[in-house]
Amino acid sequence: MVELIALEVKQRIQELRQLLQKASYAYYVLDSPIMEDTVYDRLYRELQDLETKYPELVTPDSPTQRVGEKPATQFTSVRHNIPLYSLENAFSVDELRTWDQRWRRQLPAQTEAEYVCELKIDGNALALTYENGVLTRGATRGDGVMGEDITQNVRTIRSIPLRLNLEGLENFERVEVRGEAFLPLDVFKQINEERQKAGESPFANPRNAAAGTLRQLDSRIVAQRRLDFFAYTLHIPGMDDASIANTQWEALELLQKMGFKVNPNQRLCSSVEEVAQYYQYWDTERLNLPYMTDGVVVKINSFKLQEQLGFTQKFPRWAVALKYAAEEAPTRVENIAVNVGRTGALTPLAEMRPVQLAGTTVSRATLHNADRIAQLDIRIGDTVIVRKAGEIIPEVVRVLTELRPPDTKPFVMPSHCPVCGQPVVREMGEAVTRCVNASCAAILKGAIEHWVSRDALDIRGIGEKLVHQLVDKGLVHSVADLYDLSAEQLCDLERMGKKLAEKLVDAIAQSKSQSWARVLYGLGIRHVGSVTAQTLTEKFKSVEQLKVARISDIEGIYGIGAEIAESVYQWFHIDANLTLIERLQVAGLQFATKEDDAKVKNGNQKLAGKTFVITGTLPTLKRDEAKALIQKAGGKVTDSVSKKTDYLVVGEEAGSKLEKAQALGIKQLSEAQLLEILEGDI
Repeated sequence: MVELIALEVKQRIQELRQLLQKASYAYYVLDSPIMEDTVYDRLYRELQDLETKYPELVTPDSPTQRVGEKPATQFTSVRHNIPLYSLENAFSVDELRTWDQRWRRQLPAQTEAEYVCELKIDGNALALTYENGVLTRGATRGDGVMGEDITQNVRTIRSIPLRLNLEGLENFERVEVRGEAFLPLDVFKQINEERQKAGESPFANPRNAAAGTLRQLDSRIVAQRRLDFFAYTLHIPGMDDASIANTQWEALELLQKMGFKVNPNQRLCSSVEEVAQYYQYWDTERLNLPYMTDGVVVKINSFKLQEQLGFTQKFPRWAVALKYAAEEAPTRVENIAVNVGRTGALTPLAEMRPVQLAGTTVSRATLHNADRIAQLDIRIGDTVIVRKAGEIIPEVVRVLTELRPPDTKPFVMPSHCPVCGQPVVREMGEAVTRCVNASCAAILKGAIEHWVSRDALDIRGIGEKLVHQLVDKGLVHSVADLYDLSAEQLCDLERMGKKLAEKLVDAIAQSKSQSWARVLYGLGIRHVGSVTAQTLTEKFKSVEQLKVARISDIEGIYGIGAEIAESVYQWFHIDANLTLIERLQVAGLQFATKEDDAKVKNGNQKLAGKTFVITGTLPTLKRDEAKALIQKAGGKVTDSVSKKTDYLVVGEEAGSKLEKAQALGIKQLSEAQLLEILEGDI
């Protein structure tokens, strides 16, 4: 077993080295990046961790054993007067504390220190040289020792002074400044729009756009793209001896006096805990900035302490880049499976090497349908970029085809259902491939799981495993069969005692009192979600009314389109579905709006005509409870923010919905404000 594990580790290390070497060569030599910095960082960290755990596998040619590759050859290569070191990365507050403990071990006990925190701008590092106050050279970082002379392009950046204000510093002949060139988001958007109009492919992100701009041979193009620049490091020979600036904070102030822009969100912290607070604050607030930032740079403030700590082979010991959790992450596709849902839809899933993404471990991601697979051209063995759609559902964003192994084959959707073996169909104009066998066990299991779910009949205690047992043992052939189950029948199932069986029978019986809206949603009609079901039952007070409704009657309801109307109409004109309704009515399910519910609804319509979206975790209410309160008061609750949204109810850890609502100017409510509206006047 040990030998097998060692072989797998060796293979992964070799694979990571090949991926990183390809990426490094593409970036530094070909000047054509094939992956974002965040992706490179994640792969580099994985290799670094494996080599730390298995030091005997470290080789001299590993990417971890050298700083970088050769610079691009379009521009003149120049040697930096002062090397540009990379920063060690940390990805959590715990790793920040580890860095802090490590540097403290290099100095006498109880050494006091302050920290300067600056936002880590997602751009391109530049090294600027001034002689007698005049800009004489601007160079890219390159490999940190050698860079590219792009002085003509640097001169076009208006936030970089061509002559410094050296009042009081006239005796210093040379000044070295380090900083980050970047594209503001509004400029980035404009550039991509112009490229698309011209038939050119858009830049993937502002950082790539900035890099491409800096490497333009025509400086007039650079000037048109309006790059910006933040300075963050100052080197003046003899500066320490003259006590011009003894700390990083003083150096930033001096840079401003000289005529540079420094990031206005810098902060001087007296402890690691203050640094952590700064980092956590900007984790969300950075979304409101007009430029991209992917973390926080933390530096020990005192130059004296910096000098005492010095450098490792690659990093300064006195600084660290504290990066934010990746919203996207690279991983490898190990298999592509196909699931069959309750509507018969075949959904391909990428089964991947587990990867940390936004605080959770992700190992599976939906590929939606055959069209999406063709669009991605995804194959088993591919390296892919994964993110969480809507911060919840993992999805594959793109495939890094440049890193594809040579023996991969295109994935083909199955021609027969992987569960029942019957032929599948794909109707004209639809992207979804379906199993149309009504007796397919997968469709039945999906239908029952939907019926017992929280938003439908909410039958507690019946989960996926129990549903599978009920179907596999032939106890249930439709949702109506649930209401014929006895405790004795359930006792024959695995891990099912008499008390639990009786409890489940009671839970099934209690579901008979659920509302007509929940029952309609539970039937699983295509395109009918919980909100649509609520809307339909407000118009059609009973199933008898809905049975005889015309398509035009259904489509005439506000918020319901032609596709939903057609689906509902067709469902109620299938004999098997009408038989199911009859059986459920006999069992005692609610297929009409109760009079007392109608009276309550008609008596409290404070939120009538108002559309709400709920995001984040509310202090006291569960999301379903808040939703029920809004609907009871006549309001509508939807899942996505749009121009039609009137209010966004915001809880803790609100995500992209909050950002979109802010952009659209939609009013935000806390839980307390929502309850105040419900109790008073809107």
